[in-house]
This record gives sequence, structure tokens and C-alpha cells, in this order.
Amino acid sequence: MIDATLLRNDPDAVKAGIASKNADPALADEFLKWDKVWREVTAELEDLRAEQNRLSRERAVDEAKANKERVKGKEKELEEVEAKRQAAWLEIPNLPLATVPAGKSEAENVELRVWGEKPEFDFKPKDHLELGEKLGILDFESGAKVSGSGFYYLKNDGVLLELALVRYALDFLREKGFDLWFTPDMAREKFYLGTGYQPRGPEAQTYVIEGSDLGLIATAEVTLAAIHSDEILEESALPKLYAGYSHCFRQESGAYGKYSKGLYRVHQFTKVEMFAFSKPEDSPAVHERLLGLEEELWQGLGIPYRVLEMCAGDLGAQAARKIDLEAWMPGRGDWGEVTSTSNTTDYQARRLNIRMRGAKGNELVHTLNGTAIATSRAIVAVLENYQTKEGRVRVPETLRKYLGKDIIG
Repeated sequence: MIDATLLRNDPDAVKAGIASKNADPALADEFLKWDKVWREVTAELEDLRAEQNRLSRERAVDEAKANKERVKGKEKELEEVEAKRQAAWLEIPNLPLATVPAGKSEAENVELRVWGEKPEFDFKPKDHLELGEKLGILDFESGAKVSGSGFYYLKNDGVLLELALVRYALDFLREKGFDLWFTPDMAREKFYLGTGYQPRGPEAQTYVIEGSDLGLIATAEVTLAAIHSDEILEESALPKLYAGYSHCFRQESGAYGKYSKGLYRVHQFTKVEMFAFSKPEDSPAVHERLLGLEEELWQGLGIPYRVLEMCAGDLGAQAARKIDLEAWMPGRGDWGEVTSTSNTTDYQARRLNIRMRGAKGNELVHTLNGTAIATSRAIVAVLENYQTKEGRVRVPETLRKYLGKDIIG
């Protein structure tokens, strides 16, 4: 959530930021309406409590008893108002940084650079789905039979390829100073809401577990951020760099056309996620560091990619700035997103109450995240870029020690 003081003191600037993200500026008005009521009811309750203390000191038993009931009623009223205020506050997206390019949709994202050479084939390249099925490493038919559309089985070398990608990413990040975490696949509601993942609405991804306050995580960003909720970190210990290995579950209920084919958009996949807790003044540099690590890791795989800066309208709720890597995918003859790194500034830290202790006292940290490897899309990129005329797949050199072979098929 964003700073309530900023909302009160400069609502026009907040509304402009909300509008730039294609969200309704009236979200700010809704919060301010309930915030005003909340402050009024809070003041009334404080007055009643002060009166209760006075009556108790004066031993005015009958008056104190009557006032106590008024206190209870006002406490209940405050609780109801606070719930409405909080709900309105949670709906407001993070504001884009001043450097973020303006734009309404992905068509206005800005290409920053391109790395690598697209492979040249003397044959018509197959897509990963055809390659995977013919190689006997990918089975969507059984996945649909058992779990429904959008689920799949990996088999034989497909299993080994996924594990190789994970181990490559974990070894890479450990060498870069990250602490490695194997996180839970479920989190309490306060944590998926606290990181900005709503179970309902246009950006809904979370599968909610009925009869509990748990949801299946869409990313280890949720469980990594939650580790330090309601804590005060030492400024000298920042940045904290974590790499989270988890399964990820996403509703993916939108219509994505041809780009929903195969592994590119599925309901369950494995991911290694980078997460950082940073001093506010350092978060832009930490963001660039995460981006640099993503690029280095994908360069190690030898996969051509381009770097895209998201315009304001394509940032999503949490991010103040976001940059994606899109890998070349010969099967579609186009680029496809494989990583995303975001600076969420203090938006998540305010929701989760994560602070640091420094020379200025206690203040909110900034949180940042970035994909190292999402195995489903990495497998797409590897299969399609390294395919041979015979329908086999050469194993990227960096993965061979993990996979134990040079070629699949």
C-alpha cells in the first residue's frame, strides 16, 4: 500500500499515478472518504476512553458503567470503519517512478537492448510442444486427463532438464551471494494480500484453499517477503538477497490466444525467484543488479533475448518500475517473456510492516524481486533454440554437467 500521508496531502498526484496505470483514480477518493471517518471515530473513541479514566478515578460507578458500554459500541464502529478503510487502501496500486515511460499497454513498452544472435535453421523449426511430445519428454494429454487443461507431465529427460535448470540457477545465485530457500507452496492470506496478489479481480492469480486462510502461491516472492514481516532489520545487514525455489500456481483465466499454447502459459510450474530487502536509497541500484544477474544467467544459457522496460500502463499493481527479458522463441517466430524484475519500493513493506533500524530511526525498507528461472518457459526456449533437423535437442553447455548428456533424443 502507498503512504497514507501522501494520499491526504497530495491526492491529485496520487490520482495521476493511479490513472497512469489504467486504474480508477476514484480509488483514492474511496480511501480518503473512509480515512476521514476513521480519524473522526478514532478521536471520538479516544475521548470516550479518556472520560472512562476520569470516571474511574472519581469512582463514579454508574456513570463509568454507562460510558463503558459507549466505549464498546465505538470500538465496534471503529472496527467496521477500519475494515472498509483497509479494503479501500489495498485496492490502490503502487505509483510508478518518475523515470517510467508513459503508455497504456504492452505495445508502448520500450526496448532497451537485444543480446545474442537468433539461430538460423536450414529447416522449418518446430515448436516446443511438437518437439517435446516426439521426444517423449512432455505429456499434456495425461496432464489434462488428470488435472484439467493447462497442466502437464514432464517425463524422462524432461524431468532432468527441469532439475538441471533449477540447479544451474541455484548454483549461479549462491555464487553471487544469495541465501537459498526452498519455500512453502502455500501462504496465509495476509501474505499473498500483503505482497499485492489478489484472489479476485482482473489481476487475480491466487488459488484459495477453501475453509482456510491459505492460498497457493503464484511466486516465491510471496513467501520470501513474508519471512521478515513485522520485523525490524538492521540497516547494516541490507541488502538481504534471497533466492527462493518453489512451485508456482496461477489461475491464468484470461484469453491469451496463440501465446497460451503448450508450456508458455500453464497453471503450475517451478521457479527460482530472486528477492531483495534494500535501503530505500539503494533500491534503484539493487534493481539494476537483479536485472544484470538475469541477463548474465540467460547469456550463460546462450538464449537470445531482448530487454524491455514496462510502460506505466503495463506495470501491474505492485511495481513502481519493471523490466522484462523476452527470449527468442523460434516455434512462434517471436519473443516471449522469460523473466521480470520489479522494484516495489515500500509498497509491500508497508503492508507487511518490514522496517530497518538506522541513523534516521526506524523506516520502511524497499523490496525488489526478479525471476532467475521459470522452468516452463525456460524449457520452451531451450527446446526451440537448440533443436536439430532430426528433431533432437542439443543441451546448452552450462546444463550438461547437470543433465549428464550433450543431446536429448
